[in-house]
Amino acid sequence: MYRRLQWTVISLAGALAHADVNADFQQKFGDTFLEAYWRMNPDAAIVAGYYKVAGELVVPDARSRDEQHQFLKEWLSKLHAVKPESLDAASRSDWVLLDNQLRMELWQLDEQRAWQWSPDTYNVANSFALLLNTEYAPLDQRLRTVLERLAHVPAYYAAAKAAIHNPTREHTRLAIEQNRGALEVFGADLDKQIASSGLNSRERALLTQRIAAARQAIQDYADWLESLDAQLAKNGQARSFRLGRELYQQKFAFANPGGISAEELFHNAQQERLRVLSKMEALADELWPKVVAHAPKPADRFEKIGQVIGKLSNDHVTPDRYVAYVRDLLPQLEGWVTDHHLIALDPTKPLVVRDTPAYERGVSIASIESPGPYDPGARTYLNVLPLDTLPLDQAESFLREYNNWMSPVFIIHEAMPGHYVQLIYANRSPSRIKAVFGNSSTIEGWAVYSERMMLESGYGGNAPERWLMYWKWYLRSVTNTVLDYSVHALRLSEQEAFKLLTQEAFQSEKEATGKWRRVQLSSVQLTSYYAGFSQIYDYRERVRRQQGAHFDLKLFHERFLSYGSAPVPVIVELMSGTCHCNRE
Repeated sequence: MYRRLQWTVISLAGALAHADVNADFQQKFGDTFLEAYWRMNPDAAIVAGYYKVAGELVVPDARSRDEQHQFLKEWLSKLHAVKPESLDAASRSDWVLLDNQLRMELWQLDEQRAWQWSPDTYNVANSFALLLNTEYAPLDQRLRTVLERLAHVPAYYAAAKAAIHNPTREHTRLAIEQNRGALEVFGADLDKQIASSGLNSRERALLTQRIAAARQAIQDYADWLESLDAQLAKNGQARSFRLGRELYQQKFAFANPGGISAEELFHNAQQERLRVLSKMEALADELWPKVVAHAPKPADRFEKIGQVIGKLSNDHVTPDRYVAYVRDLLPQLEGWVTDHHLIALDPTKPLVVRDTPAYERGVSIASIESPGPYDPGARTYLNVLPLDTLPLDQAESFLREYNNWMSPVFIIHEAMPGHYVQLIYANRSPSRIKAVFGNSSTIEGWAVYSERMMLESGYGGNAPERWLMYWKWYLRSVTNTVLDYSVHALRLSEQEAFKLLTQEAFQSEKEATGKWRRVQLSSVQLTSYYAGFSQIYDYRERVRRQQGAHFDLKLFHERFLSYGSAPVPVIVELMSGTCHCNRE
């Protein structure tokens, strides 16, 4: 009896000590670390919905980079003073995420050095736009915060000019386009806000003065980049946009902690392409009599599939109807998700469809702009590129790509139940670390997974047309990986890239042109779609086989998303009840 009681006391003491270790870790590397992190990164803080430092604007000069370097080294040292094996699974996974994040940011400063060769790094528009358009505080308070930040804009762009050395022409031209678009943030809409505010005459005068100075600094930066780009074109000495195999592999490892290597994923994607093409060919054979009718069927696989897709692509809305078409799709998708018990939705978090702001254009066709975990009640925007900004031939090319068979899959990905739903769940995560430092492969992988999950649930009536266009869309995710690795690590040429995209992935000229631009302006991110999807789908199928008739798809989805945007291997460990994920 005594021995049993003694064991119980010792066990209880051990449990309490273990709880104290985890509580100490969460306190130190939760709120304490993050508050320090936001002071170093006020723009990221605003995106996360943390407004205590919103009036600050870091001038990106050598001194601020040194301070950032020292900050990262100091906190990495503090983190490594904690033994991850002493933590429970949830805290241990936070340890892994922080270790990866801090080392990645050091690598970005010291090795990748995009701050030097990527002029689009420098753009003040997004943070100002969020402060002006997010009603986290009364308008007068937000305008006073803007007034404070505006004081530093001229110095910000002066530091940007000093930092840039041997940039790529592609990133230089993007910076020109986006910074000219940034002028809209400080235009007529802001004037209206000031006019309707309760600011006193002195504040209004100072705000007007600083807005003019900010506009001038932005304009001067764009003009300076125009001149720099002309010099680079003349002397031919611009840096290549290709990251190179060594840097690419390092960047990929940070983006996919605990996963396979970039080269392994590339080879897997090549095999997956062949599997998908076989499915598409079978569907093209089935649809040929209905869609193409009496025309002779080509022997060439790509030509045959392409002709069927070409006929189906004629079914699309007019350019002036596209944004309204997207709006009309959303309640249909929401109803399907709810009626088929795929995942619980939150009706208190409305989604606002809007034209993509000018300062965000030039990279993607559509995107979700979600509130951060500190301000989860703020609006979520679905940005859609307005087609009236395009010439008629380009708008037609776009609509043939995003036709009435394809667009629902596209909006599933971006919104329902893709990014929009996943990011709402991420903001509820009890771990702020997991919510703040979202993993791109998890975020994009869930969006790709949601497309397959919706069609598997019967959305679209299992029509062969729907499945053929779905496989074309999924082939894009797979091809993204092949393209990105081939361009940055294997030096794939523009001509070879267009052949891959248009002839072997059935993409329109407009889509292929946009993808070629995107792969020039980014690296590794395009691999996140297939990398994340393959991990999520494989894990779900493994769980389904293990649980058999007891498997609950809705519960699986809600549990998976409850862990925020942690890397898929971390979520798998947590859902399995263990987390053997500490780095050696």
